Amino acid sequence: MSGKVAVLIPCYNECKTIAKVVADFRTNLPEADIYVYDNNSTDGSDELARQAGAILRYEYRQGKGNVIRSMFRDIEADCYLITDGDDTYPAESAGEMANLVLEKQADMVVGDRLSATYYTENTRAFHNLGNRLVRRMVNVIFGGGVPDIMTGFRAFSHQFVKSFPVLSKGFEIETEMTIHALDKNLHVRSVAVSYRDRPADSPSKLNTYSDGLKVLRTIARLYKEYRPLSFFGLFGLAFGATGVGLFVPVLAEFFSTGLVPRFPTLIVAAVLWVLALLMLVCGLVLDTVARKHRQQFEVDLNLLRLLRCAPGRVDGPGEAKKHDER
Repeated sequence: MSGKVAVLIPCYNECKTIAKVVADFRTNLPEADIYVYDNNSTDGSDELARQAGAILRYEYRQGKGNVIRSMFRDIEADCYLITDGDDTYPAESAGEMANLVLEKQADMVVGDRLSATYYTENTRAFHNLGNRLVRRMVNVIFGGGVPDIMTGFRAFSHQFVKSFPVLSKGFEIETEMTIHALDKNLHVRSVAVSYRDRPADSPSKLNTYSDGLKVLRTIARLYKEYRPLSFFGLFGLAFGATGVGLFVPVLAEFFSTGLVPRFPTLIVAAVLWVLALLMLVCGLVLDTVARKHRQQFEVDLNLLRLLRCAPGRVDGPGEAKKHDER
């Protein structure tokens, strides 16, 4: 395997498992740099990670999205592997995932839990339902075939990491990364991985309901931003169809009696048609903007490659030692 690999582990109160996660990845990827970003842990997770041999850094803004934003900005590598600190993902699959990035030119490799042991290991029914719902929604709306949308085990290329705008602050970051890859036509691969549930004395930080709602809001927001014609077209279709439904009885009554006694209904129907046209115009204008953004993204990717290949390139802030603690 040729190329620099960085293993990225967000960590918040994972004292029961973080040392084992670091040790497992050191065993399976001995050539990789292993970074643990502690996110305000109060149980000594940071010291355990340092003792296990990880490069320790801190992110004081709470939330997984904030941690990943700092990781992606700070660290320079050819392949980035991100996993959770709760020992739910097998380090044995890391080599295969990294190889797909380094040798097969994949931009994102998804560690697919749902095609393996997730449903037998995870006994939380609403989590299982939520994963199915999110997978179905994202793949239908954005035209993808990604088998696991919300997995926390992924590998990325340098191109993906340095061109991905991190906007989410929390667990919805996984959904945002998947939608970004689908919208920008990046090379996505998947590897089935054996998921194991968290230890009984290591409670999950994910709240089924509040975090689930955040994920759904993220899908709706990105649907509006990435597919505006379809998004606003649905509202336009609803307004227009309702307007037609209200107008038809008025028209039928006019043909039969020559009178229009229900003027309020006619006015409401006309207003709905105006709203439908406004939705269509908004969708067309924003779709043009979104298309321009995709074109600019392709130009930015070319510039990123030129800068990366330029002679005398200076490594990014990830190579600075001011935040490192071994």
